[in-house]
Amino acid sequence: IVVVENVERHLREGRTPREAAILGARELVTPIIAMTLTLVAVYIPIGLQGGLTGALFREFAFTLAGAVGISGIVALTLSPTMAAKLLRSAQDEERGFTGWVNHQFDRLQKSYGDVLGKTLETRQAAYLVWIFIGLSTIPMFMFSPNELAPTEDQSVLFGIINTASNSTVDQNAAYAEAAEQVMLDVPEAALTFQLLFPPSIGATIGADGFSGVVVKPWAERDRTVTAMVPDVQAQVSNIPGLQMFITTPPALPGGSNFPVEFVITSTADADQLLAFAKELQQKATASGLFAFPPDIDLKIDQPQATIVLDRDRLADLGLNLSQVGADLAAATSGNFINRFNMDGRSYKVIPVVQRTDRLTSEQLGNIHISGPDGQMVPLSSIAHIEHSVVARSLNRFQQLNAVKLSGVSTRTLDEALSFLENAADEILPPGYSYDYTGESRQLRTEGNKFLPAFSLAILMIFLVLSVQFNSFRDPFVILAGSVPLAMFGALVFTVLKMPDPNMPHWTSGWTTTMNIYAQVGLVTLVGLIAKNGILIVEFANKLQLDGINKLEAIHQASMIRLRPVLMTTAATIAGHFPLVLVTGAGAAARNSIGLVLVGGMAIGTLFTLFIIPSLYMLIAKDRSKDLATDTDKENPVLPDHQAVLDTRQ
Repeated sequence: IVVVENVERHLREGRTPREAAILGARELVTPIIAMTLTLVAVYIPIGLQGGLTGALFREFAFTLAGAVGISGIVALTLSPTMAAKLLRSAQDEERGFTGWVNHQFDRLQKSYGDVLGKTLETRQAAYLVWIFIGLSTIPMFMFSPNELAPTEDQSVLFGIINTASNSTVDQNAAYAEAAEQVMLDVPEAALTFQLLFPPSIGATIGADGFSGVVVKPWAERDRTVTAMVPDVQAQVSNIPGLQMFITTPPALPGGSNFPVEFVITSTADADQLLAFAKELQQKATASGLFAFPPDIDLKIDQPQATIVLDRDRLADLGLNLSQVGADLAAATSGNFINRFNMDGRSYKVIPVVQRTDRLTSEQLGNIHISGPDGQMVPLSSIAHIEHSVVARSLNRFQQLNAVKLSGVSTRTLDEALSFLENAADEILPPGYSYDYTGESRQLRTEGNKFLPAFSLAILMIFLVLSVQFNSFRDPFVILAGSVPLAMFGALVFTVLKMPDPNMPHWTSGWTTTMNIYAQVGLVTLVGLIAKNGILIVEFANKLQLDGINKLEAIHQASMIRLRPVLMTTAATIAGHFPLVLVTGAGAAARNSIGLVLVGGMAIGTLFTLFIIPSLYMLIAKDRSKDLATDTDKENPVLPDHQAVLDTRQ
């Protein structure tokens, strides 16, 4: 775009296509290389990131870096050649629709030059606007709703099932059937699924079962799955005998049941950890930030029956502990002791007491133990049963005792975690700490990588431009006059996002959260917006070297480069605007990066066209003075001999 526009400009000045192509390409060697290296310097830090962000965007970054490099080569080689062969003469450029477009742009260019001239006359006002916009990006970034990834409508609802510690499979099946009926009654339901686990597995994975409903495709329903969650949660909460938490699957794989997973760790025992966890749970419930009271994985409610043997009685009857243990294990454990063949197949031999005789712990006293001389001795005569309550499972996290609070936030994930962090800082005494798992851990680790990646991109661009311009001032003008303004334009579409996704608002359709897609968009925006400043500053420097004063040079450079700046901006916006309009599966992620790039380029370019010339006058070097000094050295003025003699006399 930049090369062809420059060739076309020289054509309109009366040059032949060949002359225009050679001169136009020659003028743009430095800015094209600078723009190419700038974009490559932006994409490389994205591709070099680790963790989830690197895994998601590595191919994106390296592919674009390679494409930009090839584009730069084509712009300096093939584009001038094609322009010399395909572009028409100056007379043809002034006829028909092309001529009308050129005349309209000439009017726009003249109007821009008039406004820019007034702006340069009152540069102090431009500096105040620049400072205000630059500083406002800090609170805008801080107050933007933050999450790992935008919530996607994946056409499915999940239910995490918790049951009583002493419930049987038959009891759970009856309650689960009622929960399944609730899922089937959802108007948008297409099919349901359910899976219940035995207690041994449930204690390991933190859930006694899963249930869910797959809803109809997008085109066949009006509600989103997020809108369905409160209704379904209210209905399943009325089912006795089980506890079910309704949630939606995360947009990115995180290996967790809930979005919020907050872990308290310490060397203290389970009772002390549980007391602090319950206090934190109460604060979280009262905050209104959670769809239900956060679930605590440390549950001290598991009934336990201990068989206490009377050793004296065992000795009197001639029994030994090993025999008693073996008989009890054979009667209750369900392990096989042998195999037998029938019809060519091998089957296990599993001795076990009938189910009706082992429904309660008291019935174990009726089991008979084999004694001496083949006599059978009832267990109740040699032992008694003691009852107690223990934890279902004692969990560890990084070799410390741990308890985890899990829940679903009604606002953004970052807001929920920030509340739990602040509450934990108030509640927990020394020796206690907190950490995260699942999606919450990804947010805290990936979210902290944005500022380092953003800073690295800025630094790399600054160093690349410093080499290209042989100056530290010009890169500062380019970056300071474009990046904060583009950030302001992009952050407008994040700071206006309502944190509560269930609250309808007039900004909901065109705003997004600060997530990893938006963050990658912001880093990309740095390179895209810097191209505008490169075109203007580089041409202003050339005009100064041609003998034009600094003020007139930046004014002419801004007017001449207005067309390529607007064309590249329009092309960038047009290329990314479909991402803003996309709907359906995965639309939220595409909307996020599209809104940031489109908003940042549109608003940033508008401000850049007026702020960069003012900053150029403030910071950039006045090369016209250096040119005058060099001219004086090359052409020294010889002194008048008579005047010298008069002075000596």
